[in-house]
Amino acid sequence: MDATHEVFNQPEPLADYDLFEGNSALRDALKFNAPALDTGELSQLGGLLGSAEMQMHARLANVHPPQLHSHDRFGNRIDQVEFHPSYHALMKAATGAGLHGTPWARPHPSPPPAGEGASPHVLRAAGFMLFTELEPSILCPISMTYAATPALRGNAAVYADWGPKLASREYDPALKSWHDKAGLTMGMGMTEKQGGSDVRANTTQAVADGSDNWGRRYRLTGHKWFFSAPMCDAFLVLAQAPAGLSCFFLPRILPDGSLNAIRIQRLKDKLGNKANASSEVEFQEASAWLVGDEGRGIPQILEMGTMTRLDCALGTSGLMRQALSIALDHTAQRKAFGKRLIEQPLMRNVLADLALESEASTALAIRLARAFDNTGDAHEAAMARLLTPVAKFWICKRGSHFAQEAMECLGGNGYVEEGGEGVMARIYREMPLNSIWEGAGNIMALDLLRALRKADAGTALAHELAPAKGAHPALDRLVAALPLRVEEMATELEARRLAQDVALAIQAALLQQTAPAAVFAAFCDSRIAGHWGQSFGTLGAGTDFDAIITRAMPY
Repeated sequence: MDATHEVFNQPEPLADYDLFEGNSALRDALKFNAPALDTGELSQLGGLLGSAEMQMHARLANVHPPQLHSHDRFGNRIDQVEFHPSYHALMKAATGAGLHGTPWARPHPSPPPAGEGASPHVLRAAGFMLFTELEPSILCPISMTYAATPALRGNAAVYADWGPKLASREYDPALKSWHDKAGLTMGMGMTEKQGGSDVRANTTQAVADGSDNWGRRYRLTGHKWFFSAPMCDAFLVLAQAPAGLSCFFLPRILPDGSLNAIRIQRLKDKLGNKANASSEVEFQEASAWLVGDEGRGIPQILEMGTMTRLDCALGTSGLMRQALSIALDHTAQRKAFGKRLIEQPLMRNVLADLALESEASTALAIRLARAFDNTGDAHEAAMARLLTPVAKFWICKRGSHFAQEAMECLGGNGYVEEGGEGVMARIYREMPLNSIWEGAGNIMALDLLRALRKADAGTALAHELAPAKGAHPALDRLVAALPLRVEEMATELEARRLAQDVALAIQAALLQQTAPAAVFAAFCDSRIAGHWGQSFGTLGAGTDFDAIITRAMPY
């Protein structure tokens, strides 16, 4: 050994551990929201996703990003994206776990009756969070398949052919006819150069082209500025038909076996999300089939957006948990100034504060998934309308700040891109995505404001918060003030502050029912009572740091 280069006090990477069994916050959230849920499949998934082998696939899929091949070597247009084999290994694992279609893997893609114990959306949500801890970017096509599948009911013929294979747990990346594949995936194409969230500004034109076994056929000419996962088997896109903006089913391979006229112009060079291919495309009289009625594209895309917004909240919660687990594991091994870092008072404050944020995000995200399982119940339907923008706004807003603080727990090791701790840099680059995707903060705050002004919203919110009444004086004051704030809000200027406070109130109420008293008290004292600074690691000295940190440990 080189005497000048002895390696010591360098923590071993966090690997070969069970993501599910070590996550007390997630398991308690599942017990509360879906007490009859069989978690056996999640236990198996947690072990797989924490393995060193799967971590290797996650790393390779990111360091070897997708490559576009617009033409073959003879000059023929092929518009194909090549992925590293590790990408396909990850996709196979995600589809094998049913993360794209568990709720739709029944004869009719509709929610179960209120009170039924199956809880497919909660089951799928927990698996989605666990997979995000391993690798989030490949979950883009998984999420879009989940959201797009029920929308195909608007075209019964297409759904009859495609629905069962979209819910299949088989993964087949080959570019070939749906007839010849055991499993299919779907993407979406909404955003154009001139308008992101404002999809009404879309200029892509749809011209009627007769009808066939799949119904009314159109020719689409135009572009999409952000067309994620372009190697999916089909897409739901928006285009202007004679009656207005409409939704269309756009397959990559046409029924006659030929390649549809979807021209991939280039792949996006993104801050993070490296393993996922996001592209710009043009349609040159591409064949598409109407889904639903002409002129009803906006309501359909809003319905799909609700599901992808759930996934944004789930995804950020999963990334928080991963960053926290790495920070806890590192500080439990690394020594400085005569103690392990996790024993240093200021570091304990930081870790406990991060643990509170992670658990509160998990509680809120899984509660939202429960609402999706019970939309036949009036209260749950109202909570789905309220919690979707709340969770998307607040959880995703907290992600980047959380990742930066967790990275700092590792010092310089967290900032480098190599090795087990290099995952932290990947998390940091990934964090802003869910906040921007599927409606940024302002859109979410405005959605919440609209939802709160509906007749049943106040009653639903009060009912949701009632179990925590009297548990903490600061929470009681916040809850009591919310109805008047909604009533007196004459403009949109304070909508983001309202979204924040509704999120905090609901998170606190959930923690009162699912978490130990130490977690609930520290959350309310800091986030609601104001005994907190403007950075993580500013909890009061009376906090039960031991209880919070012990609960959060990943093993």
